[in-house]
Amino acid sequence: MAFSGAQVLLFPFPTAGHIIPLLDLANHLINHHLKLTILVTPQNLPLLEPIRAIHPSDSIQTLCLSFPELPAGSSFAARVRATSELYNPIVDWFRTHPSPPVAIISDFFLGWTDKLAFRLGVRRIAFWPSGAFTCLVISHTWSNVEEILSTTNENSLITFTNIPNTPEYPRWKVCTLSSQYKKGDADWEFLRGGYFENMKSWGVVFNSCREIEGVFIDRVKKEMGHDRVWAVGPLLPLDNNMVGPYYFQRGGLSVMPRDEVMTWLDEKADDSVVYVSFGSRAMLTRQQADALARALECSGVNFVWCLRIQEEGHVAGNVDVVTKEYENRVANRGLIIKGWAPQVAILSHRTVSVFLTHCGWNSVLEGISSNVLILTWPMGADQFISAELLVNQLKVGIRACEGGCQVVPDSVELAHILSESISGARPQKERMSKLHHSVLEAVQKGGSSSQDLDAFVKQIGQPQTETS
Repeated sequence: MAFSGAQVLLFPFPTAGHIIPLLDLANHLINHHLKLTILVTPQNLPLLEPIRAIHPSDSIQTLCLSFPELPAGSSFAARVRATSELYNPIVDWFRTHPSPPVAIISDFFLGWTDKLAFRLGVRRIAFWPSGAFTCLVISHTWSNVEEILSTTNENSLITFTNIPNTPEYPRWKVCTLSSQYKKGDADWEFLRGGYFENMKSWGVVFNSCREIEGVFIDRVKKEMGHDRVWAVGPLLPLDNNMVGPYYFQRGGLSVMPRDEVMTWLDEKADDSVVYVSFGSRAMLTRQQADALARALECSGVNFVWCLRIQEEGHVAGNVDVVTKEYENRVANRGLIIKGWAPQVAILSHRTVSVFLTHCGWNSVLEGISSNVLILTWPMGADQFISAELLVNQLKVGIRACEGGCQVVPDSVELAHILSESISGARPQKERMSKLHHSVLEAVQKGGSSSQDLDAFVKQIGQPQTETS
């Protein structure tokens, strides 16, 4: 018998790309009658406002805690280790809570919470805002990091024996983080240890589905030695559910009014628009942005280009490249959004058929869910892995640029890719259409993701002696 309204603590890694999908999961869990507390830092508290606005106050609480200040230039590993400073404050909160959570769902960067959960006598579920393919790649690289880094050749091939068909990828594509590993360094050893803790967690939840990654999900189950692995995605709003204040404001308010964006798109022909965005963190160099601007102008396609503001010498999308003269030249067919954009609404619009993306997993799922052709331009982190999945595994993506901060695409070639993606008949489009429809079915009642979500909620609400 499941506990009625079981309490669960959600602990995201404190960046938007990790918080947003966990909030999407939170929305589903609340609709399944779980009661949640979300641990969040003060600066990220505004991201919770949309979800708190649509649910009763007793179904979602916040635990607002601050991380310690780190010196400028601290490594990513140091940032991850700093999150463990919350260990004792969380224990204190648990001890004084009148009805403490029965489980902790925490981001895969927070592997240390497995030991925290053990001390508190509750289950810990590792949440991957990305997919099972990425999980397997990361697991292999960190398990073999010393051997992989024994050669200085960035182009040396790594064979992934833990992945079906044993693919090989160059080191620079799959070791963007692990290549910075320093043996014996406390921060990096902590980060590495966290990945091993993930594989020992009570369960794993992926923001993915069997229709996208079935063979890889099965492999994760084999590596973990149990079936408590649930693929419940895509967690983002789909189909006719893309309405309401939560989804309009999901991730932040658009700098351009949503109605203004939709009106611009309404005036274009069906399937005639390319949407260009590199996410909330990826940054193009000046040379890359110049090449992209020229390609968009020369391609002749309609486009929406979402730009980020200038940041420490880089401009992601390059605001200063887009001069008034440039905007005037492309005015009839180019819409420039300088800041956060309503991406899900844009991608789902009838006129948008192509998505040029950095291949962040949230964007990948939004592209698949919107049935648009994906042009890949990965910039870092796990984006190269996601691009490989799209182009070589699923065969629904087309490589627009090899990616990273070093590669500058040829603007003429990129313009041709953009033009052909709109007007040409591509086998990737047909495969994407089939994948899109199967993914929509997965989240409907009775679909694979819907069934996994129901099974997860049922099992997490059972007394621990019944399932552990």
